[in-house]
Amino acid sequence: MIQRGVLFIVLGLLLIGCKAKKRTTYSKKTKKEQVVSKPSKKQVFEDNGYYSLPEDTGKFVKFPINSIQEYIETFAEIAQMEMKAYGIPASITLAQGLLESGFGKGELALKTNNHFGIKCHKGWKGDRDYHDDDEAGECFRKYNHPMYSFRDHSIFLSGRSRYASLFELDSDDYKRWAKGLKQAGYATDKRYPQKLISLIERHQLYQYDRGVVRQGYGQDTANTGSANTTYVVKKGDTLYSISRRYSVSVEDLKTLNRMEGNTISIGQELMVRPAGVNK
Repeated sequence: MIQRGVLFIVLGLLLIGCKAKKRTTYSKKTKKEQVVSKPSKKQVFEDNGYYSLPEDTGKFVKFPINSIQEYIETFAEIAQMEMKAYGIPASITLAQGLLESGFGKGELALKTNNHFGIKCHKGWKGDRDYHDDDEAGECFRKYNHPMYSFRDHSIFLSGRSRYASLFELDSDDYKRWAKGLKQAGYATDKRYPQKLISLIERHQLYQYDRGVVRQGYGQDTANTGSANTTYVVKKGDTLYSISRRYSVSVEDLKTLNRMEGNTISIGQELMVRPAGVNK
């Protein structure tokens, strides 16, 4: 009986040790990487037309993508929200993401969540990784969440003077946007515009541009004959969308309304042109 009791105690200790070891290994893994199915609307989208980036928990978050269609379904609405906020055609954002990331399955995208092949460039202070591209071991930006890559793509294009001429184009003119990106030096591939246009037309990505335009964004001619000098901010408005509607620049809007930042709120009354001026 004593020997049998000792045997049970030994076996029990071994089982407890194995279970404890398994828990420790799993805990370490989840701290490094998190796999999620798709963005959560409740967490992500705000009323002002921008989407609120998820909190950076330090984990490297991945969306499991298995096909081009799944990539489009995962990121289409994010691309549309960026179009509303920055004026970049959703079709262009999606096509660039598909092409540059290998629909999310390319080596760079898997290692860095960098869906647009954006290199570090001078002044980049975020995470980075090194990858062979035009030259060996080039520095690329690294993001803990794929959605950071989409926002950084919008900031990258809208914040550099060499891309400024693109924002004079209609925001649903994907063909001229594709050609303009190549002319501005986004890519060295001579067939870059044709590849973007082919992806857009093959997968009908232009439908996402049209959906945004139908909501009143990106229409240069809308209300240009109106005598209104003020506008009341509605759900989904951004400074950019209002500027396009009234054919004024974002900077002019900010100057007219003595604004320092870009934040607006529903119900806020903005001056859209000086009193007495009818364009």
